[in-house]
Amino acid sequence: MAAVEIVSPANKDRPDSRQVVVAKCASLLPKGVCVSVVDLVSVRRYNLYTELLALFERADPSFGSDPPPTYAATCYKRKNGHKTKLETWSWPLVIGQPLPTIPIWLSESQAVSLNLEAAYEEACAALRIA
Repeated sequence: MAAVEIVSPANKDRPDSRQVVVAKCASLLPKGVCVSVVDLVSVRRYNLYTELLALFERADPSFGSDPPPTYAATCYKRKNGHKTKLETWSWPLVIGQPLPTIPIWLSESQAVSLNLEAAYEEACAALRIA
């Protein structure tokens, strides 16, 4: 199972709104659900992915002390023997640059790729957005 959270401006406008999204994502991970977060909201400087990692006492060193406000990330908890390991993949998003292809884990041994750029272009075409 997997979930893709598309962040909206309302998800980032107040601390309680951010907490709701982060808590929802955090509650799915222990259940074996792969969680991907796609955040294109540039008007608010919060990074819900780094807030999610902080709940698990983790950090993403590639994002540093000032994480980008726009990003895509995938989190998945894998069993490693008797232990569970939180694996993450992340990409800062840059205006004018193509969106990444992110992994979506359906099980411990099966993943699919979600091409965000192709999905965005298809949505724009369907909505007739130039």
